[in-house]
Order: sequence, then C-alpha cells, then structure tokens
Amino acid sequence: MQPEFWHKKWESNQIGFHLPEVNPYLQRHWPQLAIPAQTRVLVPLCGKSLDLLWLAGRGHLVLGVELSLKAVEDFFSEHQVKPQVSAKGPFKVYRADSIELWCGDFFALTADDVADCAALYDRAALIALPAPMRERYAAHLQQILPQSVQGLLITLDYDQAQMSGPPFAVSDDEVQRLLGEVWQVQVLEEQDVLAESVRFLQAGVTRLEERAYRVSGR
Repeated sequence: MQPEFWHKKWESNQIGFHLPEVNPYLQRHWPQLAIPAQTRVLVPLCGKSLDLLWLAGRGHLVLGVELSLKAVEDFFSEHQVKPQVSAKGPFKVYRADSIELWCGDFFALTADDVADCAALYDRAALIALPAPMRERYAAHLQQILPQSVQGLLITLDYDQAQMSGPPFAVSDDEVQRLLGEVWQVQVLEEQDVLAESVRFLQAGVTRLEERAYRVSGR
C-alpha cells in the first residue's frame, strides 16, 4: 500500500473511516487508564479525528502523525483554528495550543521525536495497514516509544476473505503476537457490531467484532 493510496482517498473525500463524533471506546476506557493531564499522547495516522480534540480537552498534549496534508489542514480549518507551521526533519508541523499534527511518513519518526510521549492512542492505524505493514508498524512503535508507555488500541476483526481492506481484519491472536512480547495487552471490551455496519453487511461479511485494548509497558 503506497502513500498515493491515502492521498487519493483524502482528495476524493473517500473517508468513511473518519468518524463524525468522538470514538465511544475512547470515552469509555481512556479515563480508567488514569493517564495524568499534561501527558503527551502519540496518535499515529490520526487523520482529522475529533478524538484529538477530546484528548486535548482532558489536558493532554497531543502529537498526531498524518500522511495527508489535506487531512491536517482540514482539521484546523474545520475548527477555525490558525496553526503555527514549521518544519522538523522530514515533517511539516502544524501546532495550535496543545495539539501538534506532524504531516509526513509515520515510519520517519524517531525515538527522539517521541521521547516525551508516555501515552499512545491507536484507533485507525493498525487496522489501516495490510499485514506486512502491520508487522513493520508494530515493530517501529515498540522501537521508538518509551518502555513505560500506556494507552488504548481499537481493532476490527472479521473474515478477511469476505471483504478486502482497509480497514483490515486484525485478530486478537495477531494483536498479542505483534505487541504482546514487549507490552502487556489486555482486552477491555469486545462488541459484535455487524448489525450496525452497513458496508460490511453489503459486502457479505458474516462476523464483525470491535475490540478495545489496554496497552502498557512491562
């Protein structure tokens, strides 16, 4: 999956993955993580998610990373905020108050870039990537984030043979394999959401589960 795939999605407004509300799993489960205010939270492949505002509203410093310049600029324009724009290595950085959106390739992030990120929120990154890139993504996260990191991961699981991604199916076994050797990964909630997922029903998918995980360093 090449960067051009996502650029075309944003340019053509094919962004069904963008939710028009704050993610309910985030609202339900983030508070129980007891992550202190002023903690910097890494949000990979963040798009223009309203979750960024929710996290900032809880007093966090938010570092979102997004490939699409259109997504980044839309985030600020839609909330009528004029960000400061600067460059940091290969990234174009948009900053306003406690939110920074870094436009560029997630895999270009270094440990120095996220050294003060003690928290992670992944709603649409892992499931946005095909299997080989998921391997690379998980390895990169574990290489760059502090060992004491904690956060929330949200996944989808279905029969991949019944529909092509993205979003891609990521089973609990795969989550445990990708992340469980380095981090503790605990299922907080699992829901059958097929009945409310028209796109999946129309594609003939017969099983669709969402899972929310607590992720914490060992």
